[in-house]
Amino acid sequence: MKKFTVQLSLSLLILVLLVLGSCSDNNRLPKVTHGKIERLTPIASKYISDRAVDVWLPDQYDGRTSFPVLYMHDGQMLFDPSITWNSKSWEIDSITQTLIDRQEIEPLIIVGIHNAPSERHSNYFPEEPFNQLSRATRDSLTQLYRTSEIPLFGKPINSDDYLTYLVEELIPKIDSIYTTKKASEGRIIAGSSMGGLISWYATIKYPEVFGGAACLSTHWPGVFTNENNPIPATFIEYLSENLPPANSRKFYFDHGTSNLDSLYEIHQKQINQLFSLNGYDSLHYRSLIFEGAGHDEKAWSERFSDPLKFFFQPKH
Repeated sequence: MKKFTVQLSLSLLILVLLVLGSCSDNNRLPKVTHGKIERLTPIASKYISDRAVDVWLPDQYDGRTSFPVLYMHDGQMLFDPSITWNSKSWEIDSITQTLIDRQEIEPLIIVGIHNAPSERHSNYFPEEPFNQLSRATRDSLTQLYRTSEIPLFGKPINSDDYLTYLVEELIPKIDSIYTTKKASEGRIIAGSSMGGLISWYATIKYPEVFGGAACLSTHWPGVFTNENNPIPATFIEYLSENLPPANSRKFYFDHGTSNLDSLYEIHQKQINQLFSLNGYDSLHYRSLIFEGAGHDEKAWSERFSDPLKFFFQPKH
């Protein structure tokens, strides 16, 4: 195998900056046009650095009825474009409330977990697959990103600690403050790009906690090239060895075809085949392609209704 190296062209450099830009934080509470948003006091975590958590409640929330919860990464990019680095957001309050009011989905709570800028890749890169990479590849990644002007891996990979924070600290706090459904099928985890990676990883690591994962524009390369890149194969191998039993959990994947998303189709096809061979049916597995869609919050916002309908269909 050729030596794994990553060289960033100017166009890819721009894309790196785009991805890193989603890490920008803001201390202002996002404004929402639908429902209500509350910010939790940061938990003094034993596992990761402190970070803000925004909780969106639909108009139907009354504190008595138990609602399912959608946990989402990159929480500062979800609601209010006026406070994001690129003036874009998912605007999920409007999308979600509209679907609830139309009775196309059941009412739900959304928990937006802010990222820590210098730790985003460290928190979101699945740790067990990373450790299965060769020592040379791990060292190459670590050295590249620690010495680069764009320090994606500002700290050692610690996504297992990030998931422990979610499972042992954040989720119990959410369940203690709000009326939530406590069974795993009422708890979904979601994200885009690196957030897609950590979402499927969370569901595989903690199937008793999460009933499914919504993974938009999943960043299968892990870096910014497919050439001589062993990372996607390692993810696929890990998935093949650790998938929950067929149809016991729900998985949603999608990707566009423009800019960074153009790297994903070759890997997503293999993922689709893997789930099919493991017996997942269309009620529990969905993979969509959005022609021409790129890699930003606008693109994810335009198709966010698809995973919402997939996971939160009204119970009749």
